[in-house]
Amino acid sequence: MAFLSSRRQIVRGRRLPWLFHWLWLCALAGGCNSWTASAQTPAPTEYQLKAVFLFNFAQFVEWPTNSFADAKSPIVIGVLGDDPFGNYLDALVRGEQVNHRPLVIKRYARVEDIKSCQILFISTSERDRLDSNLEKLRGRSILTVGDTEGFVSRGGMIRFAVEKNKIRLRINLDSARAANLVLSSKLLRTADKVLSRQD
Repeated sequence: MAFLSSRRQIVRGRRLPWLFHWLWLCALAGGCNSWTASAQTPAPTEYQLKAVFLFNFAQFVEWPTNSFADAKSPIVIGVLGDDPFGNYLDALVRGEQVNHRPLVIKRYARVEDIKSCQILFISTSERDRLDSNLEKLRGRSILTVGDTEGFVSRGGMIRFAVEKNKIRLRINLDSARAANLVLSSKLLRTADKVLSRQD
């Protein structure tokens, strides 16, 4: 799998700034200061960076074929609960493809509304329903991502943890395996912590 999509990335009609490519590559190499920017480039917000991670997760995860209705079905990145990304996530994936599949963004008020979804960001607004939501998603091949404290220990798959202005990844590999997802070793190497009883 390629580190970044070979297609150009568009944000509001412009190429995605070099900073975002650099930040992702830094993360793959072991982390970098997420809020550092040059004098000419405004510093990205925390959720702009997290949106870039969500976009790139699509390239480092393999879903079972029955996760899609057919060969042309899109990869759906969903947001459950309050949306912290605004329209940035939509702009980020517009016109993009991963493995010949387009990427689309969907927003859900309730976990019961989720039909087809491959990557699901569970907002902190869902913290009181997190256990219930994860239980309802059990057995479905959906990569669950969040930034709520204790997200992976409670069964979520990837948690964004912010430490000293750096976004760190915590990964629950057992949860991903239980959902029949294959996480690339390149993605696992970016994680600060990987929870797995098999390792």
